[in-house]
Parts: sequence; C-alpha cells; structure tokens
Amino acid sequence: MRVVLVRLSALGDIIHTWPLAVALREADPGLHVSWVVEAPFAPLVEGHPSIDAVFTTRTRAWRRRPLSPSTRAEIALLRGRFHELQPDLAIDSQGLVKSALICRWTGAQRRVGLARPWRRERLAGFAYTETLRGAPGGTHVAATNLELVRAVGGDPPALTPPDGSWLLERARALETADHSPKHPFAVILPGAGGAHKVLAETTLAAVGRELAGSGLEVVVAWGPGEIDRARRVVEGAGSGVRMAPPTNILELSLLLGGAALVVGGDTGPVHLAASLSVPTVAVFLASDSRRNGPLGPKTAVVAAAREVDGAPGGTARARPVHNVGSAEIVDSAQKLLDTPS
Repeated sequence: MRVVLVRLSALGDIIHTWPLAVALREADPGLHVSWVVEAPFAPLVEGHPSIDAVFTTRTRAWRRRPLSPSTRAEIALLRGRFHELQPDLAIDSQGLVKSALICRWTGAQRRVGLARPWRRERLAGFAYTETLRGAPGGTHVAATNLELVRAVGGDPPALTPPDGSWLLERARALETADHSPKHPFAVILPGAGGAHKVLAETTLAAVGRELAGSGLEVVVAWGPGEIDRARRVVEGAGSGVRMAPPTNILELSLLLGGAALVVGGDTGPVHLAASLSVPTVAVFLASDSRRNGPLGPKTAVVAAAREVDGAPGGTARARPVHNVGSAEIVDSAQKLLDTPS
C-alpha cells in the first residue's frame, strides 16, 4: 500500500508527527510511506528511517502569487508526482484547509483526517473520505497523531518521545558544519512562534548570566527574524554569553545535540533538543504544556499558565497565572543537570 502523510509544518509539529511515521511502518512493514512537507522543513523528514519519499510544497509563496507561472508550474509538478505515485491512502495530520487541499490533490481513494474538535479547521473536512477521533482530552498532540495509525488497521502504540538520533547521524554523514563550542555549553533559544510565547529578553539575559557563572559557556541560537532579539539577550547577559552563527536545520541539530543544556520557550528547536535526549528546560507562558510540551527523557517544563481540562481536542492556549522569573528557570535547569543520566 502506498501512503502519503501530510504534515507541512512547523518544526515542533513535524517532530511530534515522527512517532506516527514510525507507527505506520510498524503496523505494516510493507507500506511505502511518503511525506509532504514545506520545503524549508524538508531536512526534518529526508532520511527518516520510516519515510520512503518526500514531497515539498511552498504554500506561503503560492498564496502570495496564486496565478503566477511559477506557482502554477510548481503545483502542476507536485500533482504530477502524486499521479505517478498513485497513492492508495492519504493521511492529513495537520487539519488545516491548506493541508487538506494537498491531501485531496494526492488523488488517493481514501483520504483520512482528524474529526472535530481534534481538527484545527472545520472546513478542512471537505477533502476527507473518512475522519478519525483523536486522543482524549488532556493528552499530548503526538498521541492524537498516533490515533491516525488506525487508517492502516493498526492500533495506536503507547506514546514514546520522538527520537531525533537519526537526524544527528544524517547531519554527520553529510559532513554538516558543526558550530558547537569545545567546552561544555548551554544553548538559549530566544524566539518563539507567537508573541504570547516569547520570554522577556531581560529574563533570558539573567538566565544566561547564571549559567555562565556556573561554568558553562552559553550560546544564544536564533532563527529567521530573531537576530536582533538574540543580540539584545547577549548584550544584557555580558561575559561568557555569545551569539551562535546562522544555522540551518542540520547545523542546529548538531549544535543542540552537543549541548549540556538547552533553555527556551514554546518553540520548535526546544522540541528538537528534547528529541535528541539533551537536558531541556521549556518555559510555557500561555500554552498548555500537557498538549504541546517537549517529549524527551530529560525535559522539564516551567509553566506560567493554568492548564484547563475539558474539550478533547483542546487548544494550545492557556491562561497565564504568574510571571516566570530567571530563578525559577535556573532552578529547573540545575535540577536537570544534577539528575544522573
């Protein structure tokens, strides 16, 4: 059976879909599994041991220029590749109109998505021939993804942390540049996917000073649109804290994978660090960490939000009830570092 898995973005959501790819392969080792992903995130699935082929999209560019010759050509090429593949089943774990449209473009006879309220956008249901329920309320989004293995007749396995070790192996095999310091170091991640998730620069600078004072070299890693914020954190932290160079996804994986500690907010690289078994402190200001928190053997969450039980699909938003200070973050980090491996 030829299966197309649609999960276009973003970094953390893709990582939380890795267990579904593994579960599909374990349910039926004979499956041919393809993954459709936004081009910038392709390194997160290319070479994954459970994935046979990767299709890339550029939906943001397509929406900006829907009638341009380049957009029409790229969409025609993608649909042509789907036609060549002739998939039997398409699974949309993202539940957005854009991912559902691509699910429909696959031409698969069976197109499976999540039922409401687990599906994020109601209108996405137009593309599906079947829907499946997600995991009960209060459970992690990765557990809901695993429910989709029922589309191939499998039973959802127990949720285990995503394993990113394959990504490190691939980065090393491709001789990717490694910007890791030679001495034990910590990485601070100053960015986040939304303003409500962003930690105060002064708080991060104070965390950096404390970690540098404990003997760790501290590196502030940054992504698109985050360089000015990262510079201000470094300037506020002072001696022993420096900027990381620009990194692509493979370079970032090597940097995080070599760290003694990673600290950040609700942001994709935090989930990447957790998947690499690195001690990781995630600060959740206004998100439900039970639903969206990092999954890994060495993780701690500092939550400012009240996490509310209720709807089975849940929401990523939660209500902040207290301010998170640097002392609380450093204390969680120290407890992780003091925990025997």
